[in-house]
Amino acid sequence: MDLVTRTASRAGQRIELLPREFSLLELLMRNEGRVLTKTMFLEKIWNFNFDPQSSVVETHISRLRAKIDKPFANPLLHTVKNTGYTLHARG
Repeated sequence: MDLVTRTASRAGQRIELLPREFSLLELLMRNEGRVLTKTMFLEKIWNFNFDPQSSVVETHISRLRAKIDKPFANPLLHTVKNTGYTLHARG
């Protein structure tokens, strides 16, 4: 991830991310190995502008997962049931 050019790649392959997807990935990478809750994403990315009952976080995580995990053998983004999401960069 290059914060200056706001680009991301995996295994030498450039990954096209929308601004919110980039922000989600950045937050996950800065907290690698930690479980981030839906509320944490809403606070950091959306500044509580959305109802906590909405599915906005799940929708964006799903889109991000399709871009950073689906084309590759080992997933990086993991769901922690009833808790949140975590990123493990070492597969």
